[in-house]
Amino acid sequence: MAVSVTLPALGESVTEGTVTRWLKAEGERVEADEPLLEVSTDKVDTEIPAPASGVLSSIKVAEDETVEVGAELALIDDGSGAPAATEAPAAEQAAPPAPAPEPQAQPSTEQAAPAPAPTAEASAGGGSAQGTDVVLPALGESVTEGTVTRWLKSVGDTVEADEPLLEVSTDKVDTEIPAPASGTLLEIVVGEDETAEVGAKLAVIGEAGAAPAAAPAQEAPAAPAQPEPAPAPEPTPAPAAQAPAAPAPQQAAPAPAPQPAAPAPAPAPAAPAPQAPAAPAPAAAQATDDGAYVTPLVRKLAAENGVDLSTVKGTGVGGRIRKQDVLAAAEAAKAAAPAPAPAAAAPAAKKAPALEASPLRGQTVKMPRIRKVIGDNMVKALHEQAQLSSVVEVDVTRLMKLRARAKDAFAAREGVKLSPMPFFVKAAAQALKAHAPINARINEAEGTITYFDTENIGIAVDSEKGLMTPVIKNAGDLNIAGIAKATAELAGKVRGNKITPDELSGATFTISNTGSRGALFDTIIVPPGQVAILGIGATVKRPAVVETEDGPVIGIRDMTYLTLSYDHRLVDGADAARYLTAVKAILEAGEFEVELGL
Repeated sequence: MAVSVTLPALGESVTEGTVTRWLKAEGERVEADEPLLEVSTDKVDTEIPAPASGVLSSIKVAEDETVEVGAELALIDDGSGAPAATEAPAAEQAAPPAPAPEPQAQPSTEQAAPAPAPTAEASAGGGSAQGTDVVLPALGESVTEGTVTRWLKSVGDTVEADEPLLEVSTDKVDTEIPAPASGTLLEIVVGEDETAEVGAKLAVIGEAGAAPAAAPAQEAPAAPAQPEPAPAPEPTPAPAAQAPAAPAPQQAAPAPAPQPAAPAPAPAPAAPAPQAPAAPAPAAAQATDDGAYVTPLVRKLAAENGVDLSTVKGTGVGGRIRKQDVLAAAEAAKAAAPAPAPAAAAPAAKKAPALEASPLRGQTVKMPRIRKVIGDNMVKALHEQAQLSSVVEVDVTRLMKLRARAKDAFAAREGVKLSPMPFFVKAAAQALKAHAPINARINEAEGTITYFDTENIGIAVDSEKGLMTPVIKNAGDLNIAGIAKATAELAGKVRGNKITPDELSGATFTISNTGSRGALFDTIIVPPGQVAILGIGATVKRPAVVETEDGPVIGIRDMTYLTLSYDHRLVDGADAARYLTAVKAILEAGEFEVELGL
């Protein structure tokens, strides 16, 4: 029975998608829910899982082709032969059921070994070189390959399931790859500083005590030796040279028994040990045992927190410094900071941050997919809209004091931190209800305007992959706690690469908090399909005129700028000013005591 793989709905307003990469080839075995292909839309890049287990019998849409939602992408054969992996169809086509097992049993030790070697025998456990493959997993959208930077285990070492096995670097992040199973590391396929594609086999883990199997598995690729020198080079016996990839080296020895090289397989495990690809790994590990090797992520984290890595004791494998060690050192430094309070009371001389040279300097690299999508959307918005910006200054002193009073109790009660952001979202949503032109969409094809009756607010989130905008649905109906929880949840999903297309679509209005990075204000671009976006600048203390009963005075106040960029085809300057004034009034009044339980 053939199961059809179709392009699913990938969010509101998404009508089509482009196949960017197939993760499986025709004839390969797939499991239900296993990533099958990657698809790109104007909203997000995502993986499409297999709807059923079986064999990928036909690919209908090639890479770089675009199809509509619901179109058939491929066919999966989930017939009764599925448990036999990719060999079942071959056996069924041979018509006579009886002879089918015999060709698989006899050639497996002689010349037919290449066919079952990659899949069937490896999973069935029929040879000494079998075990669990360690493959390079998908490490984020648009990531197609990774470079092995360090092996944390050597061939022959015992590993536990989920124990860090190696470190891999991609153009997005440096990360550890855990062991998929417990056992003995039999073979390292990809050495350090070598690059492999997602899904490629990196190593093999077998049952405990099966270390000798690593020798033939690593030895076979380097076995161009002729039968003449068979007695001398023990690692390359003549029989092994005939068996490609040597799936069953110990079974291959009895077949060429008449040759004098028969005893060679016994000492073979000892000889190949120094030739194993893992040899560089121990050397590299020794070179970094004193803590010299740290990932770029750890270096960046240390620089941001002012942590001297030479003073940090690593808790990782071989004393390696992990990000948890840096964070612990930063917390320890903060805890010790109150001690020298008198010295801190003096005007502290600010030190310039320690800046590291960007690894991108001097390089020409391929533009990441997400940057291309963002760029296309922004250029489209600028070309199709008449955009301009208006700015107001807001005194948020009362709001900041209110937050300071409530944040501890709020965090204990709601389970999330109380940042200033929920107050701005709440004020923006309240004002949208009274200013319909700001929360609208121009339908150019129909020549109409849609004024929304709900406030779906997109929140721009800065992530390692780029700018993404998850959406708080029905934000106008939420209180401060609801907005805070939704913001924290969505931002966490973006940074953890777990956001879904539906959570990135449907915004009627957007807020961008560029002030979180220190910018006073920004002339932001209105996203396509919307008519306005609100920018929040940094909150800074500065002298300001304060009206009192005794007249105006100068005081130190918490001040911020709000910027509204809008599409002048629908929103006039007066509309923008009225909306900004309404948001300003809500924030400066700071009447949120009831919602905060004060």
